[in-house]
Amino acid sequence: MCRSIKTLRPPTTPDVTEEDIRAAALQYVRKVSGFRAPAAHNQAAFDAAVDAVAEATHELLAALVVRGAAAA
Repeated sequence: MCRSIKTLRPPTTPDVTEEDIRAAALQYVRKVSGFRAPAAHNQAAFDAAVDAVAEATHELLAALVVRGAAAA
């Protein structure tokens, strides 16, 4: 499952969308939790984890410096 998460770092993916980030976060949380769709009593924790992973992904991508990439 996680092998299908695509690289979101430029220049591999120059135009990363919120949808790309959420999809990667969802795949990661599904893999780690072992749930494709959590039970109702786990839904809040599952959703919070997806939000946290998506936010961490935003922060990571914003902080990365790619050698040889043109400055924006």
